[in-house]
Amino acid sequence: MELTLFQSTLLAGVLLIALGALFASTSKRVTSLVKSFPRSRLAAYVTMGLGGAWTLYEVANLGEANYGEYRQYIFVAFALIGLLSFKYVPDFLSVRGACIIYLLLANLILGGAFGRYEEPLRLFMVAPIYVGIAISLYLGYSPFRMRDFFSWLFATDGRPRKLGLAFLIYGGFVSALAFAY
Repeated sequence: MELTLFQSTLLAGVLLIALGALFASTSKRVTSLVKSFPRSRLAAYVTMGLGGAWTLYEVANLGEANYGEYRQYIFVAFALIGLLSFKYVPDFLSVRGACIIYLLLANLILGGAFGRYEEPLRLFMVAPIYVGIAISLYLGYSPFRMRDFFSWLFATDGRPRKLGLAFLIYGGFVSALAFAY
């Protein structure tokens, strides 16, 4: 699936707004869900299930230039890794699943901006996506760092709201940029 630059930018803005709304929320229930996310078993099933299914879909549609002749072996290997991860590395599996989903979403979003050098405003959209890619790779390697970050973030009431407000404002700005192309 290919997205246009407009769709990519709008999707990135909406995702930033949604993330901002999570952190800016004053609801105790939402805050509790966010805090418990890194070790949540239900979140692990959802994120790893969605991330695994999306990954397997991408593997099943590999072209010949991307090891397509070995797609069956790659498919089986990735499916086994996904299933065995629940048994052998269950800690912080929701964080790893979220990282997988983010990396696949980033690929989709950045595809819409690829080769659009005549649109310098696209950099406001792609820069935070690349920062998110770096963070996802780091958290995929050390998922317990999300727990540490949440411990710091939720130590005071103002920090999550300020972070959420920053995401909301920037997400609104990026969403508005989508209509400027």
